[in-house]
Amino acid sequence: MKVSIVIPAYNEEKRIARTLEGYGSYFNELVRKKALEYEILVVINNTTDRTEEIVKNLAKTNKKIRYINLKKGGKGYAVISGFQEAVKGDSDLIGFVDADMATPPEAFNYLIKEIKGYDGAIADRRLKESIIQPEQPFKRRFAAACFNLLVRTLFLFPYKDTQCGAKLFRKDVLKQMLPKLGMSGYAFDVEMLYVFHKLGGKMKQAKTIWKDMDYSKIDLKKHSIQMFFAVFQLRIINSPLRIILRPLKPLIMILWGWVK
Repeated sequence: MKVSIVIPAYNEEKRIARTLEGYGSYFNELVRKKALEYEILVVINNTTDRTEEIVKNLAKTNKKIRYINLKKGGKGYAVISGFQEAVKGDSDLIGFVDADMATPPEAFNYLIKEIKGYDGAIADRRLKESIIQPEQPFKRRFAAACFNLLVRTLFLFPYKDTQCGAKLFRKDVLKQMLPKLGMSGYAFDVEMLYVFHKLGGKMKQAKTIWKDMDYSKIDLKKHSIQMFFAVFQLRIINSPLRIILRPLKPLIMILWGWVK
């Protein structure tokens, strides 16, 4: 079995080396034990710092690391581009993880173990078995719960943690999903799971270890509003009533401009 791990990296010069070294060391040990084969595909995403230089140097020391360099921004665009590159290869499983190593490699390996018998596996920070370090502030947990309730109401799927940056799919299922993915911003994770669900995919919500690396830097009010409009726009795009609702799109885009 071979796994492709896509890592989108936008201006990650301070963190990407630790992430690639940590993942490389952990998964090289699994290769040594003949548990699996792997590759790490870094999607260097329109960066303006030393991310590309650092990734290039690490790729010379670990041949399991390769990279592509994009000139267009957006995390969703970067992940989709990485997926499109990964499906060309011989991996059986393809997933992505955030570059900050909020999800350590042993937690990503949970997804690999748990995907057996399923079409996909996602990290779920809300499971009792999950370890969250440090515990998130109440305001952020409340905002996340409200957002999840909104998403589950709008899209009628059962996933309890759509935004955790660790997801894994079987290659054959991902190839069916890719032509249907188009969101590049805050609704990217939701669209991915919505498309997966519409295709009838069987998903495992797996325990995780998650370290909140930068919650203090997040403008909770601003990001919450942005995410609301992003998922509402996605709902309109995918609604059977999208022709009737189309006049609302300009209004959404005006409001989006105010909060960007």
